[in-house]
Amino acid sequence: MDEYQIVELVKDWYREGQRAWDYVRYYVLLNGNRISFVSPPSFRESNKQGQISDRTIGLVYLFGTIRDQITSFEFPMFANRKHIVELFVYKTGYVLVDQSHGRYPLPNLKYFICGVGHENRLAVELIDVDVAANNLNLPNIMSSVLGPKLLRENEMKTYEFNEIIELVRSQKLFADHTWDDAEHIVSGYFDENKRDLSKEVFKISEAYVRVFRPYRVVYNTKTWQPVVF
Repeated sequence: MDEYQIVELVKDWYREGQRAWDYVRYYVLLNGNRISFVSPPSFRESNKQGQISDRTIGLVYLFGTIRDQITSFEFPMFANRKHIVELFVYKTGYVLVDQSHGRYPLPNLKYFICGVGHENRLAVELIDVDVAANNLNLPNIMSSVLGPKLLRENEMKTYEFNEIIELVRSQKLFADHTWDDAEHIVSGYFDENKRDLSKEVFKISEAYVRVFRPYRVVYNTKTWQPVVF
């Protein structure tokens, strides 16, 4: 199943339940050549002994229609730093001490997907967790924080995870801006109408694509067809 097919299924899932949702999270499971969406409670119940860890290929976050935060529609990944790092942690064989995604690593996890509605549009972005992690320098950051622990135990403590998050935040990967500064600039442009930031937003947008390599489709929620730009 390719990226477009997965995004189409996410769109259909959103379409079926959008009126009732402000925000939902689902795990993506592979069943032969088909995928299914599983809620966190069902995931935990079904994975008590790690039975479905190997079949978990992604995580989806869906947000109902937003009104004021256009940045979340244009740059969905900026609001998901913690989730991206969490998924890479689980993919590489670690488990967070708070068991955010259960008690077992998720070795075949590949995708993080975010869908955000705005007015009569739905933007769905899909990223490859490994690609984004490498561009965020996560393997080196994790190695520097964990040291020899990489070889002897797989439980990651909260302070270790927080240190990794802080090091990711401090990098200037977005047109010579840190993650937070870049998000603040694009928010000023889209949400506060600061049009003098347009050139900087363009550079940040290019960097955003380089870092996350998103597969992005925007749908018209009246026709549910892709919008051609």
